[in-house]
Amino acid sequence: MTVLIEIKVPDVGNVAEIDVVEVLIQAGDVVVLEQTLATLETDKASMDLPSSVTGTIQQVYIKPGDKVSEGTLVATVLANADQIIAPLAPEPEVHIEEPAPVKLPETLSVPIKSVTDVKVIELDTAQRKAHASPSVRLFARELGVDVAKIKTGSGRKARILKEDVKKFVKKVMAEGVVASGAGIPSIPAVDFTPYGEIETLKLSKIKRLTGQNLTRVWLNLPMVTYHDEADITDLEAFRTSLNAEKVKGDVKITGLMFIIKALVAAMEQFPNFNASLSADGESIILKKYFNIGIAVDTPNGLVVPVLRNANTKSINELALELAEKSEKARLGKLLPADMQGGCLTISSLGGIGGMAFTPIVNAPEVAILGVTRAKMQPVWNGKEFVPRLMLPLDLTYDHRVIDGAEGAKFMAHLKQNLSDIRRLLL
Repeated sequence: MTVLIEIKVPDVGNVAEIDVVEVLIQAGDVVVLEQTLATLETDKASMDLPSSVTGTIQQVYIKPGDKVSEGTLVATVLANADQIIAPLAPEPEVHIEEPAPVKLPETLSVPIKSVTDVKVIELDTAQRKAHASPSVRLFARELGVDVAKIKTGSGRKARILKEDVKKFVKKVMAEGVVASGAGIPSIPAVDFTPYGEIETLKLSKIKRLTGQNLTRVWLNLPMVTYHDEADITDLEAFRTSLNAEKVKGDVKITGLMFIIKALVAAMEQFPNFNASLSADGESIILKKYFNIGIAVDTPNGLVVPVLRNANTKSINELALELAEKSEKARLGKLLPADMQGGCLTISSLGGIGGMAFTPIVNAPEVAILGVTRAKMQPVWNGKEFVPRLMLPLDLTYDHRVIDGAEGAKFMAHLKQNLSDIRRLLL
């Protein structure tokens, strides 16, 4: 027995709009379970959409460039009944029918169309509630949108759809960006062809939206970067001895794992670093959990997977989790949920080099820690110069939440934890 199955976009973590980058199927294709049907891309990462059944594609409903969301129909597949993975039941839609228009007498001197138009406008704006289903109203509430402000919808009988809510949000955001950027002159376009051969490459969505976010942060946050060095000579010796005990195939421990643990200990001591500023700028929201974001360089751009509850995990657990998420990031397999909920971010250039840099805060976080390559330096111990392995650290913070003295104390505490890791046991 064969049945027709609908394959829809699954829950990808409260993302309202997802781009369709590539569609790998067409009608008549035979697909197997877990075969990639399409490639989707959010503002953070790209992901493969797998088939939930084995069967023959009957019809494809998406194409590259489309905008989709959770529940969007991707394709229909003719499959054997015994090979079906039961899909989640779709959310029921409640259809609200508008009352039939009043039929006006033919002897009325005013044209019927004009009178009807005026009455509808008055009813929509002053008396009648917005024409939208409960699911659309819930979607609008989650985005902070009052559906009554959406004048008309694109659905049947002007019913407001999710797409109308998205368009309304885009319009409001665009107007806000224009207003916030008022007075800032734009960089003029330049034609480079007179000077030689050029090639134009389109930015990936991740790079494009990351740039927009960093620009927004740069314009809105008063940031300060504090530079210092930590003596990690003893830490490095301990790390090397731990890796020597590991057998082939075990995940090696990097210095970043110790930085994460030392950072969490400093955040526990200075809770303002584990906080966010409220939207109105009047309150500080203190967080009781410790999720650390790690900036990872990928072919598509910079992404930040989050290690959750880092305060409860061992060095080995953190090493294993970071290795798994870094690999997913490089393959474009990270889900939006893997990159949400961070408290403070680490941006490490240690594997590349450098002496110092100025990382930009990953708002709504209030601080970010930059790390560059450690190197041996002569350090005066009071009697003589001795070789010590020194690690450069760069701490950027939101000056509205953290003042200079608190930033310096936080860095001093972090350095103590890294210089003598026994302090992490206290």
